Amino acid sequence: MKPFLILQLRPEPEASDNEFEAILTKSGLSREATHRVQLNQEDLPDDLNLDSYSGIIVGGGPGCVSDAPEDKTEIEARIESAILSLMPEVTERDYPFLGCCYGIGVLGHHLGKVVNKDNYSEPVGTADCSLTEDGKTDPLLSGVPDRFEAFVGHKEAMQRLPEGCTHLVSAPTCPFQMVRFGSNVYATQFHPEADADGFEFRIGIYKHNGYFDPEAADELIEMCRAADVYAPELILRNFVETYARAI
Repeated sequence: MKPFLILQLRPEPEASDNEFEAILTKSGLSREATHRVQLNQEDLPDDLNLDSYSGIIVGGGPGCVSDAPEDKTEIEARIESAILSLMPEVTERDYPFLGCCYGIGVLGHHLGKVVNKDNYSEPVGTADCSLTEDGKTDPLLSGVPDRFEAFVGHKEAMQRLPEGCTHLVSAPTCPFQMVRFGSNVYATQFHPEADADGFEFRIGIYKHNGYFDPEAADELIEMCRAADVYAPELILRNFVETYARAI
C-alpha cells in the first residue's frame, strides 16, 4: 500500500505525539504505512509528489487562519503557509484529503476565505452532531449513526458553505461540522481522532490558550470522561479503507 501522508500542525511536541498515536489507533494504520511530517519542526519536502501517497490526513492545531498576520507566531505562520501551499493541487486534482479541526479552516480559507470568528465558536466539549441527507450516503460516514457526539473546541468556524462543497454533518452550535469538496476532499470541524483520554491530555496542554477558563479544566476533564464519543473515529478508518492504494 502507498503510505498516507500525515501532516501535523501542533507546535507542542507532546500534543503532536499524542495526536499522531491517536490517528494511528483510530485509522488502523501502522507507522510503516504513514509518512509523518511535523510542520512545526520541518518543511514539506521539496520533492513532495502526491502520487507517492494514498492520501493526506491533516491534524489539528491551536492556530487560526482568520487571525491577522501580526497575531500569529512565526511557527504558526510557517505551518499555515506550508499546508495552504498544498491546497491548490489537492482541490484541482480532487485528491484524497481529510483535514481534522484546523483542516476545515485551511480548506475554507483556500476555497473562499469563509472561515472567521464572527459566529459558531464552540467551547471545549462535545457537539451534538447530525448527518445531513448527503451525509447519510457518503462513504466516509458509513456506519456512523444519524446522530452522534464529537469532541470540539475552536475559536473560528466556516461561516458559509463554499462553492463546490457538500454539507455532510451539522450541529446546533456550529452548522458546518463536516464538508466535502468535490468527491474526495474532506474536512471536519470536530476531532475524529479524539477520545476522552486524548481530549483530557489536550485540556492540560492548552489550558492557557484561551479556549476556556483554566480554573474550569477539572470540570472539563470530568465532562470528557462522561461523554459518549465513539462514532467519529469511524471516519478515519473509512478514509483509509476507501483510499488505500496499491504500490
